[in-house]
Amino acid sequence: MAPLRVWRDSLAGRGGTLVLARVPRSLGGRPAAALTAASLLAAMLLGMLLLGWMLPRRAEAQFFTRPETTVVQRQIPVLQPPPVTFAYPEHETLTYSVDWRVFKTGLAVFHLDQVGGVLKIAATADTIGAVNLLFPVVDGFQSGFNVKTGCSTGFDKQTQEGRRKIASDLSFDYANGKQTLNERNLVKGTQKVLVTNIPACVSDSLSAMFYVQSQSLEPGQTFYFPLADAMRTVTVGMKVEDREEIRTPAGTFETIKVQPTADEGVVKNRGSIWIWYTDDERHLPVQMQAQLFWGTITFHLQSMDSN
Repeated sequence: MAPLRVWRDSLAGRGGTLVLARVPRSLGGRPAAALTAASLLAAMLLGMLLLGWMLPRRAEAQFFTRPETTVVQRQIPVLQPPPVTFAYPEHETLTYSVDWRVFKTGLAVFHLDQVGGVLKIAATADTIGAVNLLFPVVDGFQSGFNVKTGCSTGFDKQTQEGRRKIASDLSFDYANGKQTLNERNLVKGTQKVLVTNIPACVSDSLSAMFYVQSQSLEPGQTFYFPLADAMRTVTVGMKVEDREEIRTPAGTFETIKVQPTADEGVVKNRGSIWIWYTDDERHLPVQMQAQLFWGTITFHLQSMDSN
């Protein structure tokens, strides 16, 4: 049976790298107890878009047998810049404990550093328990965005799976309306370059969660923005649902519950994602949850450090 990815280890430093592992789809006859760290980080914001990417095609065919439906694609919206009154931190580290059902599965850490008007985001994940004994695969991701415009500065990925080593860089040339994917096979020494059109400004699947902090979050509203996803530009909607009090290891917070949605792309209706932002001017993400076919993953804010 095709494998699922799960967290395994972390890479020291602030290079924006995630270290993952690959395991069989079932462990002891049950679905794997965690999913790709990088994919889950993205899923927290874009689960409706990206859950299909987490599953190999054979597993996808087995679990998702809904008939294809025709969806009218929403017109790509303009990405609204962060308000001038919103201030991103110069430095911030957010640490989350990660639960799968009733089990503690690991820690996720986001490092945010503002350099030259760009908020650079580095994410790492550490598993605990039996996951650390699994067959390792290493993936790395880097991202950032301009704090004045909200535009992503690029999204890079490195994959190492046994003898297979792939590095890909997704860059945005806003002046010429192009995005370029440069993918290199580091074992075979081959390279391919793909180019397609892009709007004047987009977000990406890692930085988008922090871009949303800057936007007005009022229950009952839904706002949309463009996101670069695998050489396509898709529309993501952020549905602001309600106000809730949330208790985490870092404390008790008054929050606003937001659900990312999408009605286009390769994945539709394959999971539900929520993010709880603090109901204040910071809009700090203090809890994230993904309800998937094999269980629920929840991130609880454990600590925050501005040094």
